[in-house]
Amino acid sequence: MKKFAVCYQASFQELKHVKTLTTAAMLMAVSVVLGYFTIEAGPYLKIGFGGVVNQFVYYLFGPVAGAVYGGVLDLVKYVVKPTGAFFPGFTLNAMLGGVLYGTILYRKPLTFRRALWADLVVALICNIFLNTLWLSMMSGKAMMVLLPMRVLKNLIKWPVDAALFYLIAKRMESLGLVRMIRKFQAE
Repeated sequence: MKKFAVCYQASFQELKHVKTLTTAAMLMAVSVVLGYFTIEAGPYLKIGFGGVVNQFVYYLFGPVAGAVYGGVLDLVKYVVKPTGAFFPGFTLNAMLGGVLYGTILYRKPLTFRRALWADLVVALICNIFLNTLWLSMMSGKAMMVLLPMRVLKNLIKWPVDAALFYLIAKRMESLGLVRMIRKFQAE
């Protein structure tokens, strides 16, 4: 339990640095732009590419900063490109996703197993359970009608998303970009 407290405290401290906020804001802009390349495979099924950028923010800045980033990003994306009615449950999901990814990835050695675990936890809790619940509430369709396609989509995307994040983050580490961003934050 003490490790969680230290993790959350350190992540909270990240929010006090202007450099953290500017770095997160720049990555948020990249995520918004990548959101324009979302593939809509039906009214309740979207495949997007901004998640890798978001995971990188959670990896760099932790669960508290991740929750703030996720909530603000959800609101910004809605203002920039609304896709239906606003529903606060999706903002809550974005924040919870930031907390979960940040808790699993922040200040820990990045391994493919850890990336897989983080993606699985978020897929099960946020994407499959909560997002399906919110969609059910909004559309009036039974959860069990929406669930099979959402489970299939997340099972397919789970290893792909984890591999993409892992490969990109590892490449950025090998190029020294992660170290440079962290050094930039410390100055």
